[in-house]
Amino acid sequence: MRAGQLWAREISPLTLESYQRAARVILANHLVTTSYPDPLALPLLRRWATELRDDLLELFGYRLEVTETTARLFTAADRLDPTAPATAGDRPFDRRRYAYLALALAALGRAGNQITLSELADHVAAEATQVPAVDLSPERFTDRSALVDAIGWLTTRGAIRLADGDASGWASDPDAGEALYDIDRSVVIALFRPPRALQHLTSVRGLLTVADEAGTTRETARRVRRALVQHPVVYADDLDDDERLQLALPRTAADVALLTGLVVERRAEGIALIDQSGRLSDIRFPGTGTIAQVALLLAGEIADRVQDPDAPPPVRIPLPDGRTDDLATQLDNAIPAAGVLRELADDVPEPRPSTSAPAVTYALIEDSWIDDAVSELTRRFGRTFAAQWQADPEGLRRRSVDLLDAQRLVRKVDGGVLALPALARYRGVVVTVRERALQPDLLTES
Repeated sequence: MRAGQLWAREISPLTLESYQRAARVILANHLVTTSYPDPLALPLLRRWATELRDDLLELFGYRLEVTETTARLFTAADRLDPTAPATAGDRPFDRRRYAYLALALAALGRAGNQITLSELADHVAAEATQVPAVDLSPERFTDRSALVDAIGWLTTRGAIRLADGDASGWASDPDAGEALYDIDRSVVIALFRPPRALQHLTSVRGLLTVADEAGTTRETARRVRRALVQHPVVYADDLDDDERLQLALPRTAADVALLTGLVVERRAEGIALIDQSGRLSDIRFPGTGTIAQVALLLAGEIADRVQDPDAPPPVRIPLPDGRTDDLATQLDNAIPAAGVLRELADDVPEPRPSTSAPAVTYALIEDSWIDDAVSELTRRFGRTFAAQWQADPEGLRRRSVDLLDAQRLVRKVDGGVLALPALARYRGVVVTVRERALQPDLLTES
């Protein structure tokens, strides 16, 4: 293949869907093993490994490594994203869980073929003492629960496999419960492959791509394509002038659509790639479950409020600067200073300047209005909500807004949220509540 060409254009229409499915699998998961995300994923990727390796490098600058037991995609991050944490079930990881995950992974790399959960906990507890403000006490249930969440993340991806016992039993009572795990060393090795030596970093910004000083068109196009597959919506106002030009070119999104099989939805404000298969999105929206349903209803309510001719027009303000800078500062403050080899440390790249057009403003929906809207939704539909959220209306509100923020439908700011353009597609949401059919009374005589 010549530089700039794609294998996707040469593949027969009869097999193109298979190729696109393989592309979606690796872009969605980054790590594929014999069991994760399902047993059919790795054979599919191995079939298309050569073509995918070239196309992913050409379009995104990503590097793909495929072995007999793993497929690992080494991506590039242009900006920090505070809306995409690791999760255990529906619980986002906090600093403690991330720390336990990293320490557990390090312990597994030094272990043999098997390890018990209590042994792994001892290793993590010993290493945690070297990380400021992080410790693990097996006597505390909250610490055990956080460790089990980290272990569950590793188990899901096949780094370890439960051979005997029960992790939840250990979390409930470490004296009575235990779990034994088989270690898959190939997956452990594939999981932790940072682009730079972490001991040489004084800032998380060192893990981000550095803008090409020459500003080549090829690299600019790669940045835009990366945004298209990393974010639910790409708004032109979030890009610099060169990136806006690339976003406007039909071929930029068309190449990504050809590789992935996604549908391009283009509007004046930006582009969204619609995943009708559900295999590329880590979070489906609209989706199932109480959080997703309330978020969808709330999206419709916010969209109606913004365009309501009978209500006072909402205050409009521009997007605030500094969200990613604040996240970088928080992460930098958490770096264990004792572990950094400053003599070999790389220079910290300058943060990208804000590129949002200052003239663009968005409707501010205040927290008090959102509180009232969620309360009204709970009153109308609360009987269909999961019991957990019926008992925690504040948590329901917070998680619903977080989901809309992660989908780039709103932007959380002090005092409320800003309604972003893509929210308009959910205006006029219609809800149908299915009532359970009444069961005949078995004790009633006929």
